[in-house]
Amino acid sequence: MKKLQSSFTNMVIVMTVVAVVAGGVLAWVNKVTAPQIEKINAENLSKGIFAVMGSDNVQVSEAKEVGDYVFYLVADKTGKPVGTAVTTQAQGFGGTLEILVGFDLEGTILGYTILSSAETPGLGAKANTWFQKGQKGDIVGKNPGTCNFTVSKDGGEIDAITASTITSRAFLGAIKKAYDELYGDKKPLSEP
Repeated sequence: MKKLQSSFTNMVIVMTVVAVVAGGVLAWVNKVTAPQIEKINAENLSKGIFAVMGSDNVQVSEAKEVGDYVFYLVADKTGKPVGTAVTTQAQGFGGTLEILVGFDLEGTILGYTILSSAETPGLGAKANTWFQKGQKGDIVGKNPGTCNFTVSKDGGEIDAITASTITSRAFLGAIKKAYDELYGDKKPLSEP
């Protein structure tokens, strides 16, 4: 077989063929793995809802999307409403934080979990634990409508993550906006 001559045209043809083959392989891998990834994401969301509501002995209704938020009405096994889990997002220092927060019927925070984060490891990534019950920035049991739900540096009641005030502000702001959307004047859901 004769060796290809090294010319600009030949290089373009070879690179195009390589790119098309690589793109085809990536598309095939995406198609094959997409259902499994979707299943894992749904399981993680379900586990997250149980965690933020403080019980796995609850029923979750279908999702209701309103603007940037997704609301999940949660009831006990008898069908009595116990609260709402909400997904919300914020732009932190390193990127987008996606948060799942659980509110009781009065708007008190039952729990939260970070669904995805692009924050700096060791700093902004601490949001997953910093604001949990018993930790320095504990928000569990607080009602964003009845307390100053901002970082203490801004005159609020909540300690920011050390060296990560931007992430802390974004995190608390996202939860406060979700609270306002759910319990504010607009009331997107017929029954929280």
